[in-house]
Amino acid sequence: MVVRKTLAGIGMATVALVLGITAVPAAAQPGPDTVDHWGSYTGHLGTTLVPRSISLPGQVAEAGTSNSTQYALLTNGSLYAWGEGTHGQLGNGQKTNSFTTAVQVRFPPGVKIAWIPADTVPYDSALAVDTHGNAWGWGYNDSGELCLGNNHAHSTPVELPFTNVTALAGGGSHAVYDANGTLYSCGSGQAGELGDGSTHNSNVPARVQGLNGQSVTTLVAAYANGGALLNNGQYYDWGNDSKGQLGNGTTRQNSTVPVRVPLPGSVTQVAQGGSLAGNGQTLVMLSDGSLWAWGDNQYHQLGNGRTGVAPSPVPFSAPAGVTYRSLATGATTSYAVSSSGQVYAWGQNNQGQVGDGSGRTAIQPVVVDSGATSISATANDVAAAFTFRH
Repeated sequence: MVVRKTLAGIGMATVALVLGITAVPAAAQPGPDTVDHWGSYTGHLGTTLVPRSISLPGQVAEAGTSNSTQYALLTNGSLYAWGEGTHGQLGNGQKTNSFTTAVQVRFPPGVKIAWIPADTVPYDSALAVDTHGNAWGWGYNDSGELCLGNNHAHSTPVELPFTNVTALAGGGSHAVYDANGTLYSCGSGQAGELGDGSTHNSNVPARVQGLNGQSVTTLVAAYANGGALLNNGQYYDWGNDSKGQLGNGTTRQNSTVPVRVPLPGSVTQVAQGGSLAGNGQTLVMLSDGSLWAWGDNQYHQLGNGRTGVAPSPVPFSAPAGVTYRSLATGATTSYAVSSSGQVYAWGQNNQGQVGDGSGRTAIQPVVVDSGATSISATANDVAAAFTFRH
C-alpha cells in the first residue's frame, strides 16, 4: 500500500530514486537477442516497474523465471541467467547477484540445452534439459528437490538421475519430472505436493501415483502444488487446497495424489501459479479456445472481474477482438500473449509485476509489452522472449 500511495503522490522518477528501483526501460535495443523483464526478485530486490530489456549474446529461443532469477536459452543451446545468485542459482560457479548483466550458466563441455521449463522452477533453483533428454539442476536444493539424495546447494549444473525427460517443473521446494514415461517428484511434501500418496519429504525420486501410466504432455507446479496435462486433454493436479487450488469444488482438502479437474472440454494449455500456502491459481485454455481458471482470486488474478476464491473452474475472457496465444501466472498476477504478440497482465501490482508502472492492481487486462513470442512468470518475476518487435 505504501508503494501505491507514493506512486500516485510523487511520481515514478521520485519512487525510483527513493526505493532504488528501475522505472524506465534500459537503453538496449529490443529484438531477438533480448529478453524483457519486470516485477521483482525475492524481497523486492531489483524491482522493475515496466519492461526492461536484457541483452543476450545471440538469438533467444525461450525465456524462463524463478522467484529470484531469470533465464534465456539461446538457439545455439547455451543458457544465460541474471538476478539473484546467493544460492548458486545463476549457475556460473559464483554466489553473487547479477541484476543487469546476463551471465552464462556453466554446463560441462559439449552439453547443449534443448529446453527449459516455461512454467516455474523451485525456490532459488533452476532446471534444464539437454539435447539428449538428460535433466540438469542447480541452486538451493534445500529440500532435495533436485533428487540427488542430499540437500546440498550447487553453483553449477549437476546432472540429475533421469533420462528421456520430456517434461519437468518445480515450485516452492519441490519438483516433478516425467522420465521414460513415468512421473517422479522430489523435495517438500507436507501438503501432498509430491503426489506420491504421502506428506513426507523426499530427496530421492518418489513416484507420482494415480495416473495409471497415462501419457503426460505438460507439467506445471507452484508453491505447494503440481499439475499434469495428459495427451487426452484431461488435467490433474495435487497438493495444497487452501484456496481451492485443486479445482474440484473443495477448499482446505489437500490431496496427496492427482485429482482430475472437471472442465467442459480438452485442455491444450495450462499455467499454474502461487508463492505461499495462502495463494495459488491455475489458468487453462481449452481446444475450443475458451479460457478457464480456479483458485485464489484476491487480486483479480483469475481475470473474471470478481474476487474471492473459486474452488471450481470459472470462465474468463480476453479483451474484445483479442485472441490469447499463451498464458502464464505468478504469485497473484496473470499474463497472456496475444496472437499479435501483445503482452497482457492483470492482478496484483505491488512489486511492479503487472508492468504498467502504476503500482495499482489491474482488475482488467492491460497491455504492457508487444512483439512477444513467449512469457514466463514465477512469484513476482516476469520475463518475455521475442523473435520480432513492433
